[in-house]
Amino acid sequence: MTMATLSSAFLFIFSCFLACSISVSGRPATFLEDFRITWSDSHIKQIYGGRAIQLILDQNSGCGFASKRRYLFGRVSMKIKLIPGDSAGTVTAFYMNSDTDTVRDELDFEFLGNRTGQPYTVQTNIYAHGKGDKEQRVNLWFDPAADFHTYTIIWNHHHIVFYVDEVPIRVYKNNEAKNIPYPKFQPMGVYSTLWEADDWATRGGLEKIDWSKAPFLAYYKDFDIEGCPVPGPANCASNPRNWWEGTAYQALNAMEARRYRWVRMNHMIYDYCTDKSRYPVTPPECMAGI
Repeated sequence: MTMATLSSAFLFIFSCFLACSISVSGRPATFLEDFRITWSDSHIKQIYGGRAIQLILDQNSGCGFASKRRYLFGRVSMKIKLIPGDSAGTVTAFYMNSDTDTVRDELDFEFLGNRTGQPYTVQTNIYAHGKGDKEQRVNLWFDPAADFHTYTIIWNHHHIVFYVDEVPIRVYKNNEAKNIPYPKFQPMGVYSTLWEADDWATRGGLEKIDWSKAPFLAYYKDFDIEGCPVPGPANCASNPRNWWEGTAYQALNAMEARRYRWVRMNHMIYDYCTDKSRYPVTPPECMAGI
């Protein structure tokens, strides 16, 4: 083989390698690959070639979007930059929902707007077999409107974990053996909404929305869903070889456990588990730990 032929062969292999490398880094997806607008398409704008979106809330409307498919177990992650400045009375929500009426499963991130200078609060909630009212609230330890941060839900047969960046802020264990409901049978879609909720969102509704600050803008990018799509292969959800079912994801590791305790000690402002006015008897799932 001549040097020219060798050189051509090398260039061909290198170009193939480069192309493969580019295709492998194709995730995160563009918005329209995985999602559709469900509410007020005039208030959701695609930017950066569809790799990011802007959500708009004004006096005319909020907006929302949903995944095109539903999933049974996996990981959902998005980078979100929340509303800057005076966002009191607004709620930016990112959640999974089985979209069933009475016996629904749901995993919620809800970002509660604030008055300028006050910390942003993130509320998490879980519905399992139709039973919800499991709210916890954490004040974020950074300004989530200054830059994008990653918000993630991991859901497998062992537990559900809510992450802010790489910090776990909520863990809900599978304790079916103790007759505690756990979302397991219903696939869930991925949803997000931006809406007015000034009857409860900020200081229990004491702080009302200031429409002179409108429009309120939130930004999303790096949409990443990895899970078992439904409909899809029937054995996917029960496959122990799915990466999210692996040993590393069945419980918090030592570093995550330290971070989790740090959040609960320093930034948690409400936990339904300790609310004796609502729950004179501590709910059984609250005794499970992490």
